[in-house]
Amino acid sequence: MNQPGPLVDISDLGEFSVPIVICDVRWYLDGRSGSDAYQAGHIPGSIFVDLEVHLTGPASGESGRHPFPDPTDFAAALGGLGIGPNDPVVAYDDAGGMVAGRLVWMLRILGHPASLLNGGLGVWPGPLATGEVFRPPVECPVRFWPDSRIVDIDEVAGWADQRILLDARAGERYRGDAEPVDPRPGHIPGAVNAPFVGNLDPTGRFLPKGQLRDRYASLGVVDADGVTVYCGSGVSACHDLLAMEHAGLGRGSLYPGSWSQWSTTNRPVATGPDPERIRQA
Repeated sequence: MNQPGPLVDISDLGEFSVPIVICDVRWYLDGRSGSDAYQAGHIPGSIFVDLEVHLTGPASGESGRHPFPDPTDFAAALGGLGIGPNDPVVAYDDAGGMVAGRLVWMLRILGHPASLLNGGLGVWPGPLATGEVFRPPVECPVRFWPDSRIVDIDEVAGWADQRILLDARAGERYRGDAEPVDPRPGHIPGAVNAPFVGNLDPTGRFLPKGQLRDRYASLGVVDADGVTVYCGSGVSACHDLLAMEHAGLGRGSLYPGSWSQWSTTNRPVATGPDPERIRQA
């Protein structure tokens, strides 16, 4: 397997033409330690990648909870993890790919071979390993985030006027019925709700490509190139982006600041199931 797609099945792991780096990217919104979970049991040989250490820049109200890291910092993080520029990565978590998808999408937009393990930790057929695995540090070049795949807060403000803006959060957060994390409830005006869990079947694996295409067609998406996705902090939105790419719809864009940035401003907020209902701050 020379050019892996955004998803690989457990049976595909032996098909890579060069050794792969398996990354455990567990993280929990409720504050539990992903590192502790990794050390208690992980796929043998996998390394731990910390969302907040390796995949995120400094958090703030101005930038959001999980902004993209500076390219130089990300290159240093990869090198410190022992991931070179040509090392294929397969990432997993225990949340249907909700967290690990962030690493995969970041790497793929840089042209780095990376895939999400379909089904995550639960599909591993053998015993789990405990403790920690470390790879020797390597040099990793600085690669800049492509402007065509990253949308900032000013761009996203008018995105839904001409193109499609998807909100990957759960319906209750999109509607504004509940907001457990960020300052204000609701969603960006014009955004259409596309909860990332809708990409998965009851076993936690991605739906077949045809069903994914049907799902996104029902949301108005036939070509992801005109689509931007956001979520709470730019993490689960990557799940929707990978699902669309896997379905053959192309590659969309991410608004990394997401609701954690938007909700700290005085920009208008929409509530309820209708994308057009707007409530001023």
